[in-house]
Amino acid sequence: MRMKVKEVAKLIDGEVIGDENIVITGVSGIKEAKPGDLTFIANKKYKNLLYTTKASAIIVGRDITNSVNATLIQVDNPSIAFAKIMSFVGPEPIVFPPGIHPTAIIGKNVSLGKDVSIQPYVVIEDYVKIGDKTVIGAGVYIGHYTEIGNECLIYPKVVIRERIKIGNRVIIHPGTVIGGDGFGFATVKGVHHKIPQIGTVEIGDDVEIGSNVTIDRARFDKTYIGNGVKIDNLVQIAHNVYIGDNSIIVAQVGISGSTVIGKNVIIAGQAGIIGHITVGDNSVIGGKAGVTKNVPPNTHVTGFPAREKWEDMRFHAYIRKLPELLEKIKQLEEKIEKLEKKDG
Repeated sequence: MRMKVKEVAKLIDGEVIGDENIVITGVSGIKEAKPGDLTFIANKKYKNLLYTTKASAIIVGRDITNSVNATLIQVDNPSIAFAKIMSFVGPEPIVFPPGIHPTAIIGKNVSLGKDVSIQPYVVIEDYVKIGDKTVIGAGVYIGHYTEIGNECLIYPKVVIRERIKIGNRVIIHPGTVIGGDGFGFATVKGVHHKIPQIGTVEIGDDVEIGSNVTIDRARFDKTYIGNGVKIDNLVQIAHNVYIGDNSIIVAQVGISGSTVIGKNVIIAGQAGIIGHITVGDNSVIGGKAGVTKNVPPNTHVTGFPAREKWEDMRFHAYIRKLPELLEKIKQLEEKIEKLEKKDG
C-alpha cells in the first residue's frame, strides 16, 4: 500500500483534518500502529489513544476534530470505512471456481443453480435445491429436500439436515449443525422417551453463523432466524426459537426452546435465556446474564437473575458494602453487650 491521505479520504468519502499529502504505507490497529500507518477509532473508550498512537493518519467519527500527532479523516462510520480500506489493500479473496468435484456425492432430483461450486467429499441428498453462485465447502452434508439460496458460502464440515430452508447470501462457518433434533423427551416411570421433532429451521437473507453453532429444528412448525442476524461461535439455539431481524448473538449464548427474540436485539457473550419468554425489540442482554422472565423492548438487562442494568449495578454496589455493614453490626453488638452488663 502506498497512498496519500487525500486519496484514502476520497475512497471512503472522508474529510481530512491535517496534512492531506502524508503518504500511507500500511494499516494497523491503533495500539500497534507505527509512522506511515493508517488506523481508526470506532469506540469512544479508545479516544485517549488519539494522543499516544504513532499512526500517521486516523479514521474517526465526525465528532472528533483534533489529535496531537496524526492527521484525521472524518467519516460517518469509522468501522465501515476502515473495512473498506482493508478490502482494498488486503490479499485477494479466495475464489472457488464453479463446478462439481468428482468426489462429491449428489443424490437424485437435485437442482443446482448457475455457477455453483461443490467442493471435495460433499454429500447432497435427494431433492435438494441450491441457488446460483453458492459455494458448498469440502465435507459438507446437506439433507433431503433442503433449499439453499443464491450466493451463499457454506464452509467445510457444516451439517445441514433435511427440509431446512436457507435464504440468500448466507455464510455458515465450519462445524455448525443446522436442523439437529430439538431436545425433547417425556419421562415416564424414570424412562426418558424421545418426542419426535418434525419441524424445520428457516434462515433468512444476509445471515452469518459462526463456527460450532447448533440451531435445532422445531418440534412443530419452525425455528426461525431473521434477515441480517449475526451469530458468533459456540451458540446454542433450541427448538422453536424465533430471532428477529438484525439481532446479534455473541459467543457461548444459550437460548432455550420457544423463546422469542425481537428485532435489533444484542445478546452478549455467555448469556443464558430460559424458554417460553419474549425479549423485546432493541433490547440488550449483558454478558453472562441469566434471563428468567420477559424483557420489555428497549431495555438493557444484566446479572443473574437478569434485571435492568442500573438496578443490577445498585444491587452489586450493596453487595460490596456487606463486609463494612457486618463490621458495623459487630461493633453495635459489642456496644449493646457492654450497656447490658453496665445496666445489670
